[in-house]
Amino acid sequence: MKITALNKTHISQGAKMVEFAGYDMPVQYPEGMLKEHEWTRHGNVGIFDVSHMGQFYIEGENVAQFLSKITPTDFTLSTNFLAKYTVLTNQDGGIIDDLIITKINDKKFFIVLNAGCKEKDANWIRKNLEKNLQFNELENRSLIAVQGLKAQQILQSMLKTGNLSELAYMHLGYYQLKNNHEVIISRTGYTGEDGFEVSIDDSVVENFWLELCKNSEVKPIGLGARDSLRLEMGYPLYGHDLDDSTSPVEAGIGWVISKSNANFIGANKILDHKTNGVKRKRMGVKLQERGVAREGCEVRKSGQKIGLLSSGGFSPTLKISIGQGYFNPELVKLGDEVSVVIRDREVSALIAPINFVEAKTKAVKK
Repeated sequence: MKITALNKTHISQGAKMVEFAGYDMPVQYPEGMLKEHEWTRHGNVGIFDVSHMGQFYIEGENVAQFLSKITPTDFTLSTNFLAKYTVLTNQDGGIIDDLIITKINDKKFFIVLNAGCKEKDANWIRKNLEKNLQFNELENRSLIAVQGLKAQQILQSMLKTGNLSELAYMHLGYYQLKNNHEVIISRTGYTGEDGFEVSIDDSVVENFWLELCKNSEVKPIGLGARDSLRLEMGYPLYGHDLDDSTSPVEAGIGWVISKSNANFIGANKILDHKTNGVKRKRMGVKLQERGVAREGCEVRKSGQKIGLLSSGGFSPTLKISIGQGYFNPELVKLGDEVSVVIRDREVSALIAPINFVEAKTKAVKK
């Protein structure tokens, strides 16, 4: 099993470790997932080791055109340091993975890939790579998410150069820590809170992590709370809510498809879905009574099965169970009464907006 540079640090902090995407990762710390979730959501700062994700540079002439071929997003329209959420698509219009691609300049982009699909994604990109391009992983590099209301204040206190208040949501910048090490900071995250992801050299990440932990407003957070935080926001998880047979339109992320891009891999199927609609669409489900909705639970309307939950769990913010799944939009719509089958019992639920909690991300420069 692979480990991140912070493996021993997590263990010394009392983390419960589990296997995730081939890595030994902290699922929770001694206080537990519920308190970790609430800590991050309600005014403090949670820090997450997400170093198992893949960090790459892709460089060369016409790199934006290449990225616009392997995704539905037109990267020729990107401005420097703008990060875009998008998807890699296959010939059938399915999603190989979701990812974030940031323009550094006309000849260089920064790519962050999901841990579970890192090798698959990298192989797909290399298979389609044009001869004039280089695609290289950032070796010996960690990635730390700093999320929560006070994230900017805490992270700013550790910088020697740069003003994070000038970094808008979904933008990236290069900064220097007080120990003179350069870091790449993106105003992104997977929690719905204001926050950052810090790409930092393995050699200094332990000191960086422990310095963050010295702040009374900061606590380390495991993968368990990371999942419940993203579920409240309606963010999809690849391998559960997205897969290689699901189109971006079905997944409810059709906004990644640029109007100016019609020549990407899988365009025929995806553009047909966008024009003519789909028979299955990702929707939220909110229980109306006690019970824990889990992935795989059957969802019924008027006693008839209409689909399964692709993700589910307890929402610490709403104090009720929530989930998401794929349903026929001709059969169900927002507000419809349905039921979720939990241990052979039908539990009352509603079809709900996929975003259960309002985002607090910093959308504009101030």
